[in-house]
Amino acid sequence: MFKNNEYIAHYRRNDGTIQYLTTHLMEVCKRAGEFAEKVRLKEQGELIGLLHDIGKSSEEFQERIKHSNGLTNTDEDYYGSGSGIKKPDHSTAGAQLIYQTISNIKNNEFNIVSEVLSLCIASHHSGLIDCISPDGINKYLQRMDKEEKKTHISEVNEKLTDKAREKIITSLQSEEFLRNLINRFKELKTASDSKQTFSFKRGLLARFLFSCLIDADRLDTADFEAPETAKLRNHGNYKNWSVLIDRFNRKLTDFKQEGINVVRNKISQSCYEFFDRPNGLYQLTVPTGGGKTLASLRFALHHAEKHKMDRIFYVLPFTTIIDQNADEIRKILEDKNDKDCIVLEHHSNLLPENETAIQKVLSENWDAPIVLTTNVQVLEALFGSGTRGARRMHQLARSVIIFDEVQNLPIKCVHMFNTAVNFLVNNCGSTVVLCTATQPLLDKIEPKQRALTITAEQQMVPYARELFNDLKRVEVYDTTKTGGWSSDEIKELVNTQVINTGNVLVVVNTKKSARELYLQCKQFKDFETFHLSTNMCPAHRMETLNKMKSILDEKTVKKPIICISTQLIEAGVDISFGSVIRFLAGFDSIVQAAGRCNRHNEMCPSLGEVLIINPEKENLDKVHDIKIGKEKTERLLREFKENPKNFENDLLSHKAVEQYYKYYFYERKGEMNYPVNQRSSIGRDDDLFNLLSVNNLSVDEFKRTHKEQAPEIPLRQAFMSAAKSFDVIDSNTRGIVVPYGQAGKELISNLCSETKIDELYKLLKGAQRYSVNVFSNIFEKLQKQGGILEAQKGTGIYHLDERYYSDEFGLTENPVTDMDFLNV
Repeated sequence: MFKNNEYIAHYRRNDGTIQYLTTHLMEVCKRAGEFAEKVRLKEQGELIGLLHDIGKSSEEFQERIKHSNGLTNTDEDYYGSGSGIKKPDHSTAGAQLIYQTISNIKNNEFNIVSEVLSLCIASHHSGLIDCISPDGINKYLQRMDKEEKKTHISEVNEKLTDKAREKIITSLQSEEFLRNLINRFKELKTASDSKQTFSFKRGLLARFLFSCLIDADRLDTADFEAPETAKLRNHGNYKNWSVLIDRFNRKLTDFKQEGINVVRNKISQSCYEFFDRPNGLYQLTVPTGGGKTLASLRFALHHAEKHKMDRIFYVLPFTTIIDQNADEIRKILEDKNDKDCIVLEHHSNLLPENETAIQKVLSENWDAPIVLTTNVQVLEALFGSGTRGARRMHQLARSVIIFDEVQNLPIKCVHMFNTAVNFLVNNCGSTVVLCTATQPLLDKIEPKQRALTITAEQQMVPYARELFNDLKRVEVYDTTKTGGWSSDEIKELVNTQVINTGNVLVVVNTKKSARELYLQCKQFKDFETFHLSTNMCPAHRMETLNKMKSILDEKTVKKPIICISTQLIEAGVDISFGSVIRFLAGFDSIVQAAGRCNRHNEMCPSLGEVLIINPEKENLDKVHDIKIGKEKTERLLREFKENPKNFENDLLSHKAVEQYYKYYFYERKGEMNYPVNQRSSIGRDDDLFNLLSVNNLSVDEFKRTHKEQAPEIPLRQAFMSAAKSFDVIDSNTRGIVVPYGQAGKELISNLCSETKIDELYKLLKGAQRYSVNVFSNIFEKLQKQGGILEAQKGTGIYHLDERYYSDEFGLTENPVTDMDFLNV
């Protein structure tokens, strides 16, 4: 490719091995093409892979890499040393080569090809840059016009062999090559699209290609720097779906066809009979306790086999469900003799966004046939800043994506989510299943162009309304009162319920409430009291849940138990209590909490009791979604009390759920486009949907400073500015490995001492179960106190000092001892 084949791309310090630039470019070319082929853009993926690092052939870069690795005698004064020295720009040359070559054709129709391909290369170390920034600057053209002495474009071009240069130019000026990408953009537009939604999807396709490049680059770099880890990756080579289907079918024979399992089997069979439908968007509406996890898995396995799909995603709101579902699916689909990973859990960001060389080796890219992850991780892949999340986006193509408990989707993300779902289904060959007992009205939002289209033919279980009667196992009682329940009254109610029903679950709205009520109820001497919150690592929560289950499943005399939990227990956790007390919240949360009561109809013919209460002292200012949901539920409860017939005399009816969402969505219709204000990094009132589509306010600012002349580029999105303003629930967090139990302590010890990258890679996968996500302010506070330590310098993997982990509450902000834990 180059006249001199000894240009260095990477240098492996532990053994002095060099990866030559031509080798790296050819490998990234191959992988990026394979990834992009999923959207019929193989040649375009190959080209950006081939050109992304050609700037490394510059004399400046070669001097820098040789000097920093001791391969040259260049004077220190000539080049300097240390992390403060700015690295040579090696990512602009390839972008400029594309931009200049296509510009020479003098055909404006091809400008979008030029912009997208060069944008991916120019952004491959930073995350997608702004095309037009919020202050009206054309950042894209500014980058393409960057001066020669900084990008070395002419020098680099001259170093290419004549044959390589001719091949690159021929590709870039090929009508077929150019038209292929143009046609993919044209296919994005549907009859229902507005200018905004069409522009938004164009941005998603650009990000998809960017994802292909980033993942290909990071994988090849990681496999060079730690060749022993390459053999640990699946590289997309998975067990045949037929093998996994056979394993699943063997599990089906274990279920006894009696009681509630008769209804569950009917649901499962309906999902199975749906598998031969074409790729598309579908809904699975099943009441809590209806067995939707295994029913949707049955559909997904057969659907994936029929349509030759790459993987299945379970996307969940809470890590608690991941813990439980992963265990359940692993028992069904994995065999002890399997050498490859079948079920992958991914829910914590244990590594920082700005990765070092070793962190790149350890990065996770969803390389497994069954992936269980969170809403946060998927939304970060679609819209987040930097490169860590973006590299995973392409894995969502040609996949079955099950959004379980989809009602927990952050309201501010609704427009972006809906448009991304349409993109994945219509343009990436994916199938999306929206799965819950309480379907949010994603097809009823305004403007209509940002709503999903959902018809009766897309219902996997067409008799959903009947199921709410067939699976009725509880009675819900509105026991809210003027002024609310005092702490002592709540404590007494818990005591009464546990005496009457043998056990009780209390679901509260905040960690503070959970801790305070737990400490109160712990004073009961005749009952065992448990606490659950996200301050506990997944292994800790699972052990607590399993301990409670073993008590609840006792056939003889059961020990009375009380569980105080935040809402993490509500969605999909397979546990059953005789009664449930739910602090007033969004109605969807109340329905989900009810699903933890008499879950398997074990109290038949009696019904379980679900009591809604309103505590007199509760601060919900920091949980805006819960606060608004609570207000809309109060309205629904008043209407039910006035005329229960309107809701079929059942507070858990389908009509009640629909009415709640009408109120909730109407109240929050102005928040669904992800609004930002002057206090944000954008510096003005705007919204992320606009910034990632037509970006009209930024364009207007550009026109103001350019005599009303519009920017001469097709894509005008403020990609980087929008991404930096994007936060989903707990996405602005860091994962910390915690010393829970002997296994957690041993894991930390091994992370601190292990020197082999392949072993560290394995340890990091296991660390997901022993990690807790904390907000950056808590992370910094604990770090200053010495409560958080880096496992090994440069790894970016942090662990918690055991003084800051309680066996009852999990991670705490202050040291815990046996004597003072009550004060944490």
